[in-house]
Amino acid sequence: MWTRLVDDYGISDAGGVALLRAACEAFQRGEQARRILRREGAVIRDRFGQPKAHPATLIERDSRSQLVAALRALKLSPQEGI
Repeated sequence: MWTRLVDDYGISDAGGVALLRAACEAFQRGEQARRILRREGAVIRDRFGQPKAHPATLIERDSRSQLVAALRALKLSPQEGI
C-alpha cells in the first residue's frame, strides 16, 4: 500500500509521510485482526459461558476508522482492496 500511494500521489513531505505511515500501520493492524477473526470467529464465550464479541472485532473496527481518517487527512478516498 505504501509504494502504491507514494507512486500514485507523490507523497514526499514530512506530514504526508507521517499520515501515510499511520494509514499503513492501521491497515496492517486491521489485517491482523481479520486473520484472527477468520480463525477464531467473531464471537467468543466469557468465563460464564455467555457469548460476547471477540476483542479483535474492536481492533478491526478501530483500525478501519484510523485508516479512513488518515486517508481523509491525506485527501484520498478509501477504496476496497487497499
